[in-house]
Amino acid sequence: MAARTWGPGARTTARAVLAGLVGAVIGIAAYSIARTGGQTLSIVVGGLAGIALALGAEFYRQSARMTEVKLTLPIGEMTFAPTADARQAAQRLFFQAATRVATRPLSDEGGNLRAALASLKSVVDLYREPVESGTAPPPPAAGDSVYALALTVINHNLAPFLETWHPKLDTWAAAQGDHVDETAWPENAAFRADLKELQERLRPYIIGLGDLAGIREPEQYLRRPDWRPGAGRPALPQQQDAGPDAR
Repeated sequence: MAARTWGPGARTTARAVLAGLVGAVIGIAAYSIARTGGQTLSIVVGGLAGIALALGAEFYRQSARMTEVKLTLPIGEMTFAPTADARQAAQRLFFQAATRVATRPLSDEGGNLRAALASLKSVVDLYREPVESGTAPPPPAAGDSVYALALTVINHNLAPFLETWHPKLDTWAAAQGDHVDETAWPENAAFRADLKELQERLRPYIIGLGDLAGIREPEQYLRRPDWRPGAGRPALPQQQDAGPDAR
């Protein structure tokens, strides 16, 4: 779950503008009342002061820049600055996981188990590549890094699964010779059950990446597809307005 908050600099600026507007109106009111002493004018100026206060509050709400995205994840809360680099990295990581077996269901009867393991390994490699190649931006001065989140996905979820199941399946498959029937693997059902648990554990992290990327309702792209005739085709992911910080 993502919570969007405003940074102290933006809040200070907006409050200063609001205070200036309200102060100006009150000053005009006080000056006018002092000069005229008229009851009608006092009522009018008081009404204008109320209107200015309401407009100033709306201005603060609309113009304060979004400077933080907070994600509540299984490991705790992480805070990100939604810069262009962070949003682009999050979008890339979201699509890499959302289009692979890391989040896509493997049917109880079908699916290739070794291909599923290879797909999970590819997610690990793709998540590691920007950091290892030096193309990832440096960690932000404040808040968490997108790649710190990616590291959590790898170390807490993908790596333990791969370390458990990859050698087991490889060893069994190597003993079967040229013709491997994965349905005959004694641990077939246990593997599939563990994979479903892995997908559930990964789900909040991938949705969090989608939220940080600005994708509207990212969880909809992790649902099981409906392949019935005439079911229609889901729309492509749409991003929310990036805001001034994402330029």
